[in-house]
Amino acid sequence: MRTDLPTQMLRFAMLLDHWRLERPFVIAHDIGGAVALGTHLMRGRDYSSLYLWNVVTLDPWGSPFFRLVANHSDVFAALPAPLHTALVSEYIAGAAHQRLDRDTVAMLAEPWVSDEGQPAFYRQIAQLHPEHTRPIVDALPRVRCATSIGWGQQDPWIPVEQAYRLKQLLPGQSNVITLPGVGHLSPLEAPSLVQQALDAWLAST
Repeated sequence: MRTDLPTQMLRFAMLLDHWRLERPFVIAHDIGGAVALGTHLMRGRDYSSLYLWNVVTLDPWGSPFFRLVANHSDVFAALPAPLHTALVSEYIAGAAHQRLDRDTVAMLAEPWVSDEGQPAFYRQIAQLHPEHTRPIVDALPRVRCATSIGWGQQDPWIPVEQAYRLKQLLPGQSNVITLPGVGHLSPLEAPSLVQQALDAWLAST
């Protein structure tokens, strides 16, 4: 199954069409930001407003581990299951600034530790490439909806300065919120602060 960015953009466009959503309010996190922006800019789907949280869009993106896996996905897919589970769990935990509790890490890792999930985890990493996000970055000045940006100030994967770079590239006046003491997983690390930001966003739009 293809999981590259152009395929995810196509599937999101098809999902919006299936649900008959013509101008939805969209919240996107991580690679979902590139999917949402690409579906809007490359697939012609319109949004009422778009909220981007710690999104993968601007270069550079992808941790050293991400790039290592992308170059050796077959080797990692063949790891013994206990080693794979430990690796995935540590990878996920490392996205947060404060240590996540064991149950939360297990919940996030669960889809990737089955017989089908293990190769899928490495396959989806191998199929994501920065060259797929660069046309989206070039098209950012053509975004047709209001945008807001949220970011964890201590994001270990995508530095917070990208929030401000993104604001400069987007048209209009994007609102930027940064959360102190929060890493890449803002909705899990600071759910009440994220909820407050989203409530204010929806109330204003």
